[in-house]
Amino acid sequence: MILLTMVARVADGLPLAASIQEDEQSGRDLQQYQSQAKQLCRKLNAQSPDRCTLEAGDMNFHYLIAQGVCYLSLCEASFPKKMAFAYLEDLHNEFYDQYGRRVPTVTRPYSFIEFDTYIQKMKKSYVDSRARRNLGSINTELQDVQRIMVANIEEVLQRGEALSGVTKLCQSPVRP
Repeated sequence: MILLTMVARVADGLPLAASIQEDEQSGRDLQQYQSQAKQLCRKLNAQSPDRCTLEAGDMNFHYLIAQGVCYLSLCEASFPKKMAFAYLEDLHNEFYDQYGRRVPTVTRPYSFIEFDTYIQKMKKSYVDSRARRNLGSINTELQDVQRIMVANIEEVLQRGEALSGVTKLCQSPVRP
């Protein structure tokens, strides 16, 4: 699950947009992670790797730097990296289309906070698509198990026929 998303300018770490998933069900306090995300965005520069995953306990920060903007997400460690980076790529494409030319001139933090609605929608689609894929893989596994069970029953029945044939041969009188 994607819990936090932040978009920041790399040159000075200025936060441009952010979205936090309130996680009341698990009782997680995301304030610490939000603080770490801000610190990380301030430390990044032009020499930083374009893509990186940083472990933070049972969470991972994933970030993508493109055209002077950092797209950062905090995900549960079980969330696939490939999906996290696909999410960040999609965010980059949409953000750059909407705000790309204005990024260098912005002076106020969170100037593009309205981008949060797009981030929320995008997070939901990634969670939903992941759930659909998980259901699909579970169905495939169930079908595989069912095929194995059917094959095993057929093998047992064939063995049973072979055993009864041997039993009949043993019980029949021997003819000279």
